[in-house]
Amino acid sequence: MLNKNQIYQAEITGLTSEGNGVCHIDSMAVFVPNTAVGDILNVRIVKVLKKYAFGIIENIITPSSDRVTPDCHISTKCGGCILRHISYEAELKFKYQRVYDAITRIGGIDGSLVGEIVPSDSTIAYRNKAQLPIAYGKDGNITVGFFAQRSHRVIPVDNCLLHSEVFNPIIDCFIDFANKYKLTPYDEKSHSGLLRHLYMRHAMGTDEIMVCIIINGKKLPHEEELCEKLLTVENRIKTIVINKNCDKTNVITGKECRNIFGTGYITDKLCGFLFRISPLSFYQVNRSQAEKLYTIAKDFAELQPDETLLDLYCGTGTIGLTMANYVKKLYGVEIIPQAIEDAKINAKINGITNAEFFCGDASLAAEKLAKQGIKADCIIIDPPRKGCDATLIETVTKKFSPSRVVYVSCDPATLARDLKIFNESGYSIKKITPVDLFPRTGHVESVVLLTKVHN
Repeated sequence: MLNKNQIYQAEITGLTSEGNGVCHIDSMAVFVPNTAVGDILNVRIVKVLKKYAFGIIENIITPSSDRVTPDCHISTKCGGCILRHISYEAELKFKYQRVYDAITRIGGIDGSLVGEIVPSDSTIAYRNKAQLPIAYGKDGNITVGFFAQRSHRVIPVDNCLLHSEVFNPIIDCFIDFANKYKLTPYDEKSHSGLLRHLYMRHAMGTDEIMVCIIINGKKLPHEEELCEKLLTVENRIKTIVINKNCDKTNVITGKECRNIFGTGYITDKLCGFLFRISPLSFYQVNRSQAEKLYTIAKDFAELQPDETLLDLYCGTGTIGLTMANYVKKLYGVEIIPQAIEDAKINAKINGITNAEFFCGDASLAAEKLAKQGIKADCIIIDPPRKGCDATLIETVTKKFSPSRVVYVSCDPATLARDLKIFNESGYSIKKITPVDLFPRTGHVESVVLLTKVHN
C-alpha cells in the first residue's frame, strides 16, 4: 500500500484524457500532472484511494524526449494549457491516441478508420475569444484571469499565449478603470459584487473586436468613460456590450444584452462567407482550424444539387451556410434564439436564399421537422461536449433516415458512445478525421462520416 507524502521512483508510461501522466508503483496506478511519457521521476504521493493514487513531481531524474520547457509561467497553475510541457509532435500523437482509444474501446469500432490528425498552423495567439473571471488580487485590487483547475480561485493573467494579442491592452484598460472607481468583483458565495467576467472576441478575418462586460446588475458606473478609454487604447473595437447575469449560476453569460457602443455584434469572414457574431452566439475559437474542419465536413458530406441538408446544433449557421450552395435546401436548428437570428442574417448578407432556421432543442425540433414530412439526404450534427441524446439519434436514424450523417465532435468519449448507437441503428462508420482546434490544451475535435446500411 502506498503512503501519503512518501517519495517513489517511477517512469511515466501513458497520459490520461486530462493530460496527467500515468505510472505504476507497487502495482497501483498513480496519476501525476505536468509529466511526459518517458519521464523517470521521483514522485511524491499526495492522495491514496483504493485502486489508484495521485502524485506530484518531486524531481525529474531523466526527462522524456517529448519534454520541452513551458513558455508560460502560469501554465501549471491555470489548468488551460495542460500540454505546454511537451512538444507539439508529442501532443498530436497524444490527441490521435485519445480518439483512437475511445473509438476502439468505447465504440468497438475498427481503429483503422481513424485517419491522420490535422495539425494547427499555429499553437499561439489562435483563440479569438476570451472569457476572464474578475476577482480581487493579493494586493486587494481588481484583477482578471483564469480559474485554477478544479476550483474557482482566479489565477491572474497578464498575457495568455493562446489569446489574440489584441486583448492585452483592453484587459489593462479595464482593470485600471475598475480599480479607479473601486468596483467590486462578483462573489459567488454571497451573490454580491458587480463585475463577473470580462469577455472579448476578435474577428480575425475582418479585424473587428467586441468587448462585453458581464455584470451582476443592470448598469455599470461610468459606462461612457469606459467606452472612451477602451476606444482610445484599441480603435478596432466595433461594439461594447453590457451583459446582465444576476442568476446564482456558474453559467458565464445571462440572456440580456445592452449595447453601450456600436451595434452589439461584429462580423468575421470564414470559408469566404461573412458571419455576424453577437455575445451569445457560438463561434469556433480557432478560425483557421475551423476552416479546415468545415472543409473536411463538406468533403465527407458529398452533397448533390438536388439534396436537402439538415444542420443540427447549427449555432449562427456557420457549417450549414458554407455548404448551402451545394444543395437544393438547407435547414438549421439551434436552441439559442440570438444565434438563430444571427443565422438568418448571415444567410441574408451572404445572398443565400435556400436556407431556413428554427429555434428549439435539437431533438424536439428534429422531431417536428420529421412530422412535417421534411426529408434530409444528409444531416450535420455538431453537439456540445455531452454529445447527442438517444432521442435525437433515434429521430435521425429512424424518422429522417438520411443516406449520410456527418458528426462533428469535441469529445472523443461521447463521440464513441454515440457512434456505437448509430452503428446499432443501421449506420456504418466510414471515416474519422481528428482535427486539432485547441493546441496546447487537452481538447481534440473529430469529423466522422456515417452512411446508411441498405439491407
